[in-house]
Amino acid sequence: MKKNIIITGITGQDGAYLAKYLLNKDYKVYGILRRNSNDPFSRLDYLRIRKYVDFISLDINEYKQIDLIIRKIKPKFFYNLAAQSFVGYSFDNPTYTDTINNTAVINILESIRLSCPKTKFYQASTSEMYGDIKFLKIKKLNENSKFNPVSPYAISKLSAYYYTRLYRYAYKLFCCNGILFNHESPLRGEQFVTKKIVKGLIRFKNEGKVLYLGNLYSRRDWGNAEDYVKMMYKIMQFNKPDDFVIATGKNYTIKQFVNMVCDKLELKIKWKGKRENEKAFDHKNKLVIKIKKSLLRPHDVNSLLGDASKAKRLLGWKPKGINSLVDDMVKHELSL
Repeated sequence: MKKNIIITGITGQDGAYLAKYLLNKDYKVYGILRRNSNDPFSRLDYLRIRKYVDFISLDINEYKQIDLIIRKIKPKFFYNLAAQSFVGYSFDNPTYTDTINNTAVINILESIRLSCPKTKFYQASTSEMYGDIKFLKIKKLNENSKFNPVSPYAISKLSAYYYTRLYRYAYKLFCCNGILFNHESPLRGEQFVTKKIVKGLIRFKNEGKVLYLGNLYSRRDWGNAEDYVKMMYKIMQFNKPDDFVIATGKNYTIKQFVNMVCDKLELKIKWKGKRENEKAFDHKNKLVIKIKKSLLRPHDVNSLLGDASKAKRLLGWKPKGINSLVDDMVKHELSL
């Protein structure tokens, strides 16, 4: 008999890749959709798995609904990947962000505790919880590094992280946090900067439209989402519940990412100006990239770099380099 698994956020990048991975391992996958959701099924259709997933429509911030589903399905694993995940938007709507990213997690954990205590729970945590690390002497961040969140998104995620640990220690539940640093793929949403850069530069080549960006000097540790979801599975298969950082151990600025994409597209650009006035021009001196002040965050995280030594030692984590990621994203967009 197949083991039941529930995935929230199944229409997102991570949810789609995780669903495919688990279906290939012969699990019964239930995907939770927000009631009245407009989330597209394009990722699930692209991976050709939509018809193999059982969908459930509910609001995860409503305890009675989530408890009813957990009682009925009795999942072996519960992967909570649903979130209001846009950092910039969280400044505009911190209440909604906290409701989805924090309160909903408490609802799920309470239901598991009372209704199905054998269910293993995975919480999608984020490197944004580390926040502003300028005060730290270390450069790489691991499971023992201090947190200093600087956005409503990061604060909501950090609260959920601690609730997950609380239920693990107080109630002896199998609850894990995956502290995943930035991970991208061809299925990344257009609101995320990597996808925006790839699509924007291709659009410039085809239509001559200018690409607008925010802080070019934010540094991120970018990995491949398809590999990261495999680590979500390994975290849940480990012999005890624990928290793991998943990262590549290398980071790059947004400007460097732009240059990599330009190389793949054979688009020669030259940078002029400094900081907010910095611009990129092509070989004909036509404007390619311009900084838009409205895209600059009130408080940005300047650098994130992960130390996944624990995952390498205990889970066999072997990250791929950024070059193959950029190549995959560019090839996918060009194929469209």
